[in-house]
Amino acid sequence: MSVSSSSSTSVRPDDAHSTGVSDSGRWSTRRIAMYALFVALAMATSFIEFPILPNPAFQFLKYDPSGIVCLVAGFAYGPAAAAIVSVLGFVPHVFADPWGTLMAVLVALFLSVPAALVYRRWHTRKGAVIGLVLGAVLALAAAIGGNLVITPIYTGWPVSAVVAIIVPALLPFNLIKFAIHGVVTFLIYKPISNLLNR
Repeated sequence: MSVSSSSSTSVRPDDAHSTGVSDSGRWSTRRIAMYALFVALAMATSFIEFPILPNPAFQFLKYDPSGIVCLVAGFAYGPAAAAIVSVLGFVPHVFADPWGTLMAVLVALFLSVPAALVYRRWHTRKGAVIGLVLGAVLALAAAIGGNLVITPIYTGWPVSAVVAIIVPALLPFNLIKFAIHGVVTFLIYKPISNLLNR
């Protein structure tokens, strides 16, 4: 019995690029392997930490490039990949720093998932920029809100102490962080996506 060619589903290159699924949505071995690769990269880069604010009082705020990995995964494979990498990428930190891990996951999700959703809808450079800006705005709100709720729990600081460092520390730190994430992602996502979809 022959199978009609109309029963197969064709996938345009831009569809495959926007969803990262060249096999029409199935969880292929290649797709699982690529997700695992991004998770491993996010894990590795989450350990690369260094301060980016000049004030010695705020050296505890450290930048790590794992958010770039989450963004690139989202642009290459869609919002589901962004969510998976954002969550699993921080698993190694759960036992040593559970509250910090919760904050990291929260911010990564608010940054990468909206950006990936926008880029999937508008698969252009302009869409990428809009997605990155939207993700940064939402992640900034999540970072500030999360610090107000979570930081007092695991540091013992009063909420007023967290409020006091919003303007001098939390806002500039996160703005610089998301600016670095956005610029680097914008520069590298297309070549990496093209390579992955060969």
